[in-house]
Amino acid sequence: MSSCCSSNRRPETSSAVRANFSSLPVAVIGGGPVGLAAAAQLLERGLEPVVLEAGASVGTAPLAWGHVPMFSPWRYNVDRAARALLGRHGWTAPDAETFPTGRDLVEDYLAPLARLPELAPHLRLNTRVTGVARLRAGKVRDAGREEQPFEVRFEDAEGNEGRVLARAVIVASGTWGNPSPAGSSGLPAIGEREAADRIRYGMPDVLGTERARYAGKRVLVVGSGHSAIGTLIDLASLAGQAPGTAVLWAARSTDLTRAYGGGAADQLPERGALGQRLRRLVETGTIELLAPFSVDEVQRGADGSLRILGAEGRMVQADEMIVATGLRPDLGILRKVRLDLDPALECPRVLAPLIDPNLHSCGTVRPHGAEELAQPDAGLFLAGMVSYGRAPTFLLATGYEQVRSIAAFLAGDLKAARRVELDLPQTGVCSSNRVLPGTAEAESSCCTPETPQGTCCAPKPELAEDAPCCGSAARKEMVQAEPAE
Repeated sequence: MSSCCSSNRRPETSSAVRANFSSLPVAVIGGGPVGLAAAAQLLERGLEPVVLEAGASVGTAPLAWGHVPMFSPWRYNVDRAARALLGRHGWTAPDAETFPTGRDLVEDYLAPLARLPELAPHLRLNTRVTGVARLRAGKVRDAGREEQPFEVRFEDAEGNEGRVLARAVIVASGTWGNPSPAGSSGLPAIGEREAADRIRYGMPDVLGTERARYAGKRVLVVGSGHSAIGTLIDLASLAGQAPGTAVLWAARSTDLTRAYGGGAADQLPERGALGQRLRRLVETGTIELLAPFSVDEVQRGADGSLRILGAEGRMVQADEMIVATGLRPDLGILRKVRLDLDPALECPRVLAPLIDPNLHSCGTVRPHGAEELAQPDAGLFLAGMVSYGRAPTFLLATGYEQVRSIAAFLAGDLKAARRVELDLPQTGVCSSNRVLPGTAEAESSCCTPETPQGTCCAPKPELAEDAPCCGSAARKEMVQAEPAE
């Protein structure tokens, strides 16, 4: 392993750094499924990774939702290069058609991968990245910028500072630790922070470790994505077991097509079944639907309970509130490097039209890679959930294809970087009904007036031979600078 990491030595001089550029590793920020896949892909290409993970173990985000079954089976959740590494050590792959929980994903896949002798020396746990910059270049300077390596600053578990010098950086830090608030404007609702002791974000384990908190209580769930749906279904099960448990669902829109899904038409059956179960629970009154309901203010009652006021003028009382309104990237560590992000989705600008949730679902996102994910600072890439910004249409298989392409690009194999090596299941329901017929958006969207409700979306168009891997209308040329040698 090269001597890229230090907590007390001075960085090399600029001339020495340029001379040793090719000996520097590729820094991978995040030790989740996509970060470890990036490391496996880089190793397969003969490149050295250094994986910086803030948590005490790999897969800290999947462990946080460890009780939740995924709606994609194992065959979509194991990276090809990682599988090859594991296979050389006698790993027995789980049944490809079964559905792992978050904990299964870590215990049966990520943890064994992290222990392999090929990968373990490149993994640094309890290492929280605090900033990324071009060494001695800042954000403004142009001259000689791309000749400088990246400086990745970090803190260890004891608060000691250190740095990694890297030839390239792949940011795969995810979004799990940065949930969106309940407020309908994207800001916390008035009083939301003051009521924090009665509010949980994400997907609490209401049938397991947090059962006592919710049993016999009146619980309001805010949101209409898969996190909200899974939590609502678990709360409905709890209501059948614990008398006095009441489940309320606040959805901003009265159009619940996306929440209820495509049923049997969904190529991921577990995802289709999830929405249909929710529909039945609402129709039978097990879950009380409040729609439209946009959270505007949260007040505390004399007994500590919550009074939630909606922007529509409605008020509802609850003992507990679970906010599942999505996740957003925390790009604060990238303030000193140059980014080109879509202003709405906060994802790479070229990627935005391919993943826009107004037009796409998970299965209609075109394969994409280094070209779409590259940032203006050459050698910097966003990957995994963080690359999707605020779009909720991400699948692990997409992230694995992203880092395969990035690793190929960094190794100088531009043909492989452009090549499509991904087959995604299509969703059984279109994500939007706001596209007007005859527009350019209608041609790229899965939704048209002729699309029967509940059917799979239109097939992917054929690509021209010289088209990039995604076929985006917003295409740009592959980064011209050759990968650092």
